[in-house]
Amino acid sequence: MHEFSVVQALLMQVEDVAKEHNANSVEKIYIVIGEVSGVEPHLLKMAFDTFKENTIASKAHLVIEFQKPHIYCMECKKEFSLERYSMRCPSCGSFKVKLTKGDELILKTLELDT
Repeated sequence: MHEFSVVQALLMQVEDVAKEHNANSVEKIYIVIGEVSGVEPHLLKMAFDTFKENTIASKAHLVIEFQKPHIYCMECKKEFSLERYSMRCPSCGSFKVKLTKGDELILKTLELDT
């Protein structure tokens, strides 16, 4: 389960930001998970609840926002949000596309108690 290592890296980043702002604690952690990132939200939440103990984020709530996948077509030069998971351009039918959004996991915002 790679969610454990993802959460450990996330908590290290959260602790660094909290220290930079002289925070006493972290109240909320807002993250963005791409729908094709390979991260399972329920497993991430479980790992977060386990690993946050004895950290500056021990009482923090994890708020998850989801990012739909987007592709860019290199043939017709258009970008699309995918409603169904197909790596084919919905405009021209080309398979010459690249994923531009949807595979990320981003620390978006923290609510800190200072």
